[in-house]
Amino acid sequence: MNSGTGMHNRILALQEEALRALAGASTPQEIEQIRILYLGRRGNLTELLRAVKALPADERPAIGRTANEVKETLIRELEVHQERIREAERQKRLAAESLDISLPGRRPRRGHYHPLTLITREIVSVFRGMGFEVVEGPEIDRDFYNFEALNMPRDHPARDMQDTFYLSEDVVLRTHTSNVQIHTMMARRPPLRVIAPGTVYRCDSDTTHSPMFHQVEGFLVDRDVSFAELKGILTAFVHALFSPDVPLRFRPSYFPFTEPSAEVDIGCFLCRRKGCRVCSQTGWLEILGSGMIHPEVFRMVGYEPGAYTGFAFGLGIERIAMLKYGADDIRLFFENDVRFLQQF
Repeated sequence: MNSGTGMHNRILALQEEALRALAGASTPQEIEQIRILYLGRRGNLTELLRAVKALPADERPAIGRTANEVKETLIRELEVHQERIREAERQKRLAAESLDISLPGRRPRRGHYHPLTLITREIVSVFRGMGFEVVEGPEIDRDFYNFEALNMPRDHPARDMQDTFYLSEDVVLRTHTSNVQIHTMMARRPPLRVIAPGTVYRCDSDTTHSPMFHQVEGFLVDRDVSFAELKGILTAFVHALFSPDVPLRFRPSYFPFTEPSAEVDIGCFLCRRKGCRVCSQTGWLEILGSGMIHPEVFRMVGYEPGAYTGFAFGLGIERIAMLKYGADDIRLFFENDVRFLQQF
């Protein structure tokens, strides 16, 4: 047997020897040892490949091709056996953990609308059904639009009820969405039938007041508008929002931008007007303020005196939400506690 034939047979014998070793391997460590034994820097096949250069020149190409084919076969078989062992170990772990991988995964919880958003949409829907349009306005506004044009000049004691945050001497965070009423009336002529939901700010903070809260301002301006129409619209609103069985009353009050003015109360539906902690033993719950727009407000926006009449009303969205949902602390709506929010 010449040297070329002997090396050829030795290469094939190494292949058979390596494949038998792989067939009996059962751990990743054994696979790695076989790789080092045959294909490592000092491995058996590697040493034979180095010896090819000592062969006669006419025998080197054939022996080199055989050696490379065997090397590629061993590399491929090493990968196949490694994957076989990994899969066997994976199945063993799954069986030990008693994990049913056919079960569906845990789905992320779906979000939903905030309770204040739900109440706002419900309020807006009721008034839209009565022909009101939604108008928005700036949350940062000039003192004129927030106070002066609403018949509250500087140093007027009525401003104490709406202590606010000043950005400068003439620029404030609005205390009510009534500034939208002024902007709208200065930009347009009657007839007007508008509601203005939005965020407002006041220097208050306790269980029933927040420095930031939400309000809906509504107003209607036309010729010969009367208090009877105000009463009719607010009665329809209360019955649509709560229940046709809920009684309501108009109680005389004072607002500088309306005259006459009235607070609107509804019968306490928790105690059925017998008196409880929520209604302070009165049997009534205050929900909004209202009144006929003051002539001075019309004068400030440039309407001809006596040409138009109208009414306005304002309600706190958090106040309505607390009544409808039975919440006893306004701060619950802003703390983002999932245990509270997921109830709605």
